[in-house]
Amino acid sequence: MTHLYEIDVKIPMRDAVSLTANVWHPTEGRAPTLLIRIPYGKDMEVAMGDTIPNLTTLLEAGYAVVIQDCRGTGRSDGEFFPHAAERADGEDTIAWIAEQPWSDGTVGMTGTSYMGMVQWEAAGANPPALKAIAPCFATLDKYRTPWYSTGGALSLGLVHWWSAMMYAGDAKRSLAQGTGTVEQLMGLGAAVLYPEPMNEVLPIGDVPILAGYGKWWNDFLAHPAHDEFWQAFDLRPALPDVTVPALHIGGWYDIAIGAALRDFAAARRNAGTEEARAEQRLVIGPWDHTSTAGTYPDRSFGPMATARAVRLTNLQIKFFDRWVRGDTTALDGIAPVQIFVMGIDRWRDEQAWPLPDTRWTDFHLGGGGHANTADGDGTLSAEAESSPGHDTYLYDPRRPVPTTGGACLPTAMGVSGPVDQRSVAGRDDVLCYATPVLEQPVEVIGPISVTLFVSSSAVDTDFTAKLVDVLPDGKAINLCDGILRARYRDSLEHEVLLEPEKIYEITIDLAATANVFLPGHRIRLDISSSNFPRYDRNTNTGGVIARETEEQMIPAINRIHHGPDHPSRIVLPIIDRGTSR
Repeated sequence: MTHLYEIDVKIPMRDAVSLTANVWHPTEGRAPTLLIRIPYGKDMEVAMGDTIPNLTTLLEAGYAVVIQDCRGTGRSDGEFFPHAAERADGEDTIAWIAEQPWSDGTVGMTGTSYMGMVQWEAAGANPPALKAIAPCFATLDKYRTPWYSTGGALSLGLVHWWSAMMYAGDAKRSLAQGTGTVEQLMGLGAAVLYPEPMNEVLPIGDVPILAGYGKWWNDFLAHPAHDEFWQAFDLRPALPDVTVPALHIGGWYDIAIGAALRDFAAARRNAGTEEARAEQRLVIGPWDHTSTAGTYPDRSFGPMATARAVRLTNLQIKFFDRWVRGDTTALDGIAPVQIFVMGIDRWRDEQAWPLPDTRWTDFHLGGGGHANTADGDGTLSAEAESSPGHDTYLYDPRRPVPTTGGACLPTAMGVSGPVDQRSVAGRDDVLCYATPVLEQPVEVIGPISVTLFVSSSAVDTDFTAKLVDVLPDGKAINLCDGILRARYRDSLEHEVLLEPEKIYEITIDLAATANVFLPGHRIRLDISSSNFPRYDRNTNTGGVIARETEEQMIPAINRIHHGPDHPSRIVLPIIDRGTSR
C-alpha cells in the first residue's frame, strides 16, 4: 500500500477553531486510521520512542495515520488550557477522519502521557468511529496524577517543569505572531533546561517565570484539594460511556503507575459494554516516564526488560488489528495481563490484576524506639508486635529529605527509577524498619499500602513511606513510595487539621510493585515526612502552603506509634506459587 503525505491539514472543530494535523493516507482505497493527538508539536513524531509504534511500522501495517497538534499548540489555532477542550476536540477529529474518502470509518488512538490522557477524554465522548485506545503512562484522574498526588501533596517538580515547557511553547507562538518578548521565551527555556531554581522559590505561588505568565499555573495552585475544579477533569465517572477496549501500558517507576493499574481495574468493572470490560489489557515493565530500556545506574533489569524485548510495538499492532481492523484472531494466545517481575527479572503472563491468588499480609513495624537511619533498631515482621513503642524524628521543611529516584519525571528531577537509598537512609529524619535477612524468596506483586498510627506537634504535616529491597552488599533499591498530607487523611476533598500530639490512624498509598525479594535480601520500609522536590514541602502551619514563605515554616516533631494498640504496618501482596513461573 502506498501513502500520500499531507502536512498542516486543517481540521475544523465545532466552535470554528481549526486544528492542524499531518496526515498519511492510502493513495487508493480505504484504510483504518490511527490518531495521535499531541501538545508538544506534531512534527516530532520521529522521536516518540518505543511506547508508540513508529510511523513506518504503522504505515506498513496498513493504517492511515493522523498526528494532530492539540488546540493552542504547534500550528493549531485556539488557546491551550490542559484538558479543557480535549474531549470535544478528540470527538470532532475522529468524526472528521471517518468522513474522509480514504478512511474506512474506523479509528484507533495511541500515545504516551498527555497523548494517552486525551485518548480517555475522546473515548468518554463515545464517538461511533472510535474502536480502541492504547493509553501509555496515562491517567483518568488528573489530580491524583500528575498534578497533585493520591495523598494531596503537590507534584512540585513535575508541575514546575511541565508548565515551564508548555509556557515556552506558547511564548514561541506568541513571538511568531508579533506579541511576547524574546526575554520571556529565553527565561522559560532556561527554566526547562535548569528547573532546580524554580523548586527553591518560596512562596511556591511566586515563582516569577510561572506566576508572571499566569494561565493554568495559578488555577492549579488555587485548588490544592480535589474540589469541583479537579472533579471537572476526573474521567472516572465517565467510564460507563467508554465502550471501546483499551491497552493500558505502564512502568513500575512511572509517575502514573498507580493510575494505570487503578484505571485498568476500574475499566474492567465499569466500562460501558461487556465487551469493553472484558477486553481491557495491561502491560507493565520496569520503566519510567521517558525510558523503556530497563537499565539504570544502580539497577539493570537485564536484556529482556526493554519494550522491544517484550515486542510492545507488535502487541499494539495486533491490538489494533483486532479491534480497529476487525481481525478476530489477532490476539489469540496473548495473555490479557503482562507484567515484568523484578528480582527474578522476567516477564509473566496473567489473567487479571490484582492477581487472584494474592495473600494480603501485614508486616508490622516494631523496635526499641530508635529506628532513625538504616543503622537503627526498627524491625519489620509478619508477627504482630507484643510491646508498645514509638519512634520520633524532627521534620524541618528547611531541611527536606531529597528525592532519590522513584516514580518521578527524570527531566524534572534529574533522576528517576531504582536508586541506591543509602545516601538518604543515613539521615536522622528517616525511620527504617527492616526484616531479618530472608532465608526464602518472598514474592510481592500488587498494590501496596501502609497504615500508620502517627502523632505530631504540628496541626499539619506530611508522612512518606517507601518500600526498599536491601541487597546483601548493603545496596538499598527503592521499589515504590507514597505520601500523605495529614490534613487530607480523611478525604482529598476536605481538609481537617490535626490536634497536636493526638494519635491518628492514617493510610499511605504506595501504588504497586512486582518484585521477588531473594534469599539474603531484606525487606525494608522507610518512613519520613518529605520527598523534595518531587513533592512540595509541608510548612506544618496548616495554612495555604503555596502562599507561605520560608520564615513561616515551622519544624514538626513527628512520631510513629507501634505495638498491640497501634498496629502500624505495611500490607504486602504475597504470591505463594513460587518464582519459577
